[in-house]
Amino acid sequence: MSTDEKTPPPYATEGKETKEGLHAEHHVDILHDEVLASSDLMNDAFDGENYEHSQGLWQSVKSHPWACLWAFIMCFTIVMESFDMFLNGNFVALDAFKLRYGVQQADGSYQIETKWQSSLFQAGQCGAFVGVFLAGPVTNRLGYRWTTLLALVMINATIFISFFADSLAVLVVGQAFEGIPWGFFIANAPAYASEIVPLALRGACTATLQMSWSIGSIIVAGATYAYNKRTDEWAWRAPLALQWIFPLPLMVLIFLAPESPWWLLRHGKKEQALRSIERLGSSTNPEGTQQTLAMMERTVEIERKLGGSPSLLDLFKGSDFRRTMITCLMYASQNFAGNLIANQATYFFQQAGMAHELAFQLNLINSCLQFVANALSWPLTAWFGRRTIYLWGTATNVVLLVILGVCASIPQTQQTNYAQACLGIVISFVFAGTLGPISYTIIAETSSVRLRALSTGVGRAAYYVAEIPMIFLASWMLNPTGGNIAGKCGYVWGGTAVVCFVSAYFGLPELKHRSYRETDILFNRGVSARKFKSTVIDVRENE
Repeated sequence: MSTDEKTPPPYATEGKETKEGLHAEHHVDILHDEVLASSDLMNDAFDGENYEHSQGLWQSVKSHPWACLWAFIMCFTIVMESFDMFLNGNFVALDAFKLRYGVQQADGSYQIETKWQSSLFQAGQCGAFVGVFLAGPVTNRLGYRWTTLLALVMINATIFISFFADSLAVLVVGQAFEGIPWGFFIANAPAYASEIVPLALRGACTATLQMSWSIGSIIVAGATYAYNKRTDEWAWRAPLALQWIFPLPLMVLIFLAPESPWWLLRHGKKEQALRSIERLGSSTNPEGTQQTLAMMERTVEIERKLGGSPSLLDLFKGSDFRRTMITCLMYASQNFAGNLIANQATYFFQQAGMAHELAFQLNLINSCLQFVANALSWPLTAWFGRRTIYLWGTATNVVLLVILGVCASIPQTQQTNYAQACLGIVISFVFAGTLGPISYTIIAETSSVRLRALSTGVGRAAYYVAEIPMIFLASWMLNPTGGNIAGKCGYVWGGTAVVCFVSAYFGLPELKHRSYRETDILFNRGVSARKFKSTVIDVRENE
C-alpha cells in the first residue's frame, strides 16, 4: 500500500519512520540513535539478516548481479599494482635491460646488481606504504568512489616518470611515486567489495583481488615474452607504456559505480544509501531493500554507540586491537609462504637452470595457471571455511617448499632443474588458489564496519613492512651477485610458512556466514578463535 492511500505516517510529526514512508516526497530521516528503539525497524533488521543467512551463492548472484560487477571493477584496480610489481621482476631478466643497466660477470654475462634489483622491487612498495596510510582518512571523508578516482588520476600522471626514465635511479623514483596510488587501490578494493555484496558473496567477490593480481601478471608475462628478444630500450619501455591502458576506462566505470551504502549511512546520507542498495540489488523489491537498509542501520548504530567517530588510534583499543592484529598478520603472511617466488618467477626459472626463452615461456604458463587457481578459489570459499582454506593451503606449501629445497640440495642435473621449476609453479598455484584470495576475504570481514577503511590501510602497511625486507632477501638469495642459492630458498620460505601456520592455528577465527553484527559481538565477547564457528549468536542481540 502506498502513502497516498493512508493518512500521513507518524514519522512526519514524531521523528519516526515506517516502511511505507521511506519514499515519501517530504520526510524526516529517522535519527541513528532511534534505530534500536524502533520495533518496526528492528523487525526489518531481523528479517534482513535472516534472509542474508538463508541465501546461497547462486541465489545471491542472481539477486545481486550489479553488486558482483561493481565489486569486480573496484578489485580490478589492483591490476595496476600487480602489473608493475611483476614488470620489475621481468625487467631484471631482460637481456636488453641487463645490458643497459647491469654489470658484467666473470662469465661475460650481465646482471643487475642486487642493490638495484631490490630497489626496483621496494620503491613501489615504499610509495604504497605512504598511500595506505593516506587512504583511510581520505576515504572516510570522500568515500570509496572519489578516493579511487583521485588515485587513478595520480597514477596516470606518475607513469610518465617511469616511462621516460633514463637511469635506474629515475626509474626507482618513478616506481615510488606510482606506489602512492597503489596504496589507495589496495586499501579500498577489499573494503568496498565486502560492503556492497550479500553475505554469501563476500568470500568470492573479495577473492577476485587475487585474480586481478593474476591478470596483471598474465599481461606482463605476455608483453615481456613478446619484447624479450628486442635489443633496444623498447624492450622495457613498451611494457611500461601498457600501464596507460587501465586508468581511463576504470575512471569512467568507477564514476558510474554506486557508493557503498555502509559508508553513506555512516555519514548520515540515508536516502543515497537507499538508492545505492537498489542499484546493487533489485529495485523491484522495496520490502527487501528496506530490510537491508534497516539491517545496516542497526549495525552502524551499535558500532557508533561502542566507538563514535573513527580514528587510527581506535584500531589499537579494546577488541579492535585484536581485529587489527589479525588483519596485519593476514596481510604480512602473504610474503612468507612462497609468494615472492611467483613475483620473480622468470628470474627464478633462469636461476633454476632454465634457458632464457624457456624461462619467459614458463612465466607465462605460471601466470595463466594462477588465474585458473583464482577461479577455483571461488567455489572453495563457498564450500569451506576461511580458516580451513588458509591452514590447509599454508600446510601444503610448507611441504612443497621443503621439497624444493631438497631438490636444489642434491647434485644438479637437467631433471633436478626441471623439478625446481615445476615446484615453483605448483607453489604459486597453491598460493593463488588458497592463501592469496582467502587472505583478502579474511581481511575484509575481520575489521568493524566503522573502522574498515582505516583497518585495511593499516593492514596493508603491515604487508609492506614485511615485504620490503623480504624482497631484498628474495633478491639476494636468487642473485648470482648475492647468495646465489636458487631453489634452496625453499628452506627459508618453508620455515617462515610454518610460523604463519602456527599463528593462524591459534589466532585466526572462522568468519564464514557471519554478519558484521555477529562478528562485532564475537570479538567484543573475546571468544577464542577456535570457538568462533561453534558460538551461537541470536538475531535479536544488540551487544
